[in-house]
Amino acid sequence: MATTFVEPFVLPEKMRPKSSGRKDKPKKAPKEIAVITDGCTGCAGSPACVEYCPMEDCMFWVPDADFPPFGRILVDPWLCIGCKKCTSKGPDGAFLDGCPWDAIVMETTVDFEARVGVKL
Repeated sequence: MATTFVEPFVLPEKMRPKSSGRKDKPKKAPKEIAVITDGCTGCAGSPACVEYCPMEDCMFWVPDADFPPFGRILVDPWLCIGCKKCTSKGPDGAFLDGCPWDAIVMETTVDFEARVGVKL
């Protein structure tokens, strides 16, 4: 299940670890974007997925209010380019280097916009 946001859609403060890389914003919304599921554990403060993301501040850590001092990773949908480098599922079931817990799914931008109520 994907993370549910409270209306209106507002991202929490972006804390470290954060992704680093390109600082430009996508010129248009990708066909699909990465969505973190409730299965995210934050990898004990050293998340594998963040290292693969090529966009500055796209993936970031947020504290877990229910289980401090633990946390989880979130994706900024306005910065995600849909490259799938953070996921562990490749074409035809191939295993990639991203999330070791399969806690990242790709959702079509149209479905994400409808679910969350925002336009990317």
